[in-house]
Amino acid sequence: MTPQDITKLIVRTSMRDRSAFDLLYRQTSAKLFGVCLRVLNDRAEAEEALQEVFVKIWTKADRFAVSDLSPISWLVAIARNHAIDRIRARRQRTAELDEALEVADPQPGPEAQAVAAGENERIYRCLDELETDRAAAVRGAYLKGESYAELAERHAVPLNTMRTWLRRSLMKLRECLER
Repeated sequence: MTPQDITKLIVRTSMRDRSAFDLLYRQTSAKLFGVCLRVLNDRAEAEEALQEVFVKIWTKADRFAVSDLSPISWLVAIARNHAIDRIRARRQRTAELDEALEVADPQPGPEAQAVAAGENERIYRCLDELETDRAAAVRGAYLKGESYAELAERHAVPLNTMRTWLRRSLMKLRECLER
């Protein structure tokens, strides 16, 4: 399915066209599930997050027209941001319990590794093209769910500098991944 086809489905979804939404789901859910699974490292939670992502897509499809992102980038951003929000919410709920029990984070299982394996090589190759500190900031923000403020503090730069680093790094990554 071409980006133009996905754009048309999003536009039709914004007009509450259920058949377009159904087709959009069928064409993009596997990729968006992979994004959720990669961030959350838990299949059940990723499945739940995916359903919530599509509810957001249904309610926010009209906002796509004002975006300069490609359609799949827009959808992936919604999925990634939602998964990161779930991690942050989970951290807040479980921080004290984890400290009390000294529970370590589980390693990704074989299924999560298999889903991520296809894209890993390309993504890491592109990340390696970034400056070391910029690549570390991107990994922290988009793979670990760290806030911009946390990253700015760790890298000892102002918050707006961190935002600039991340925005420019994402633009470089997009260029690299589109090659």
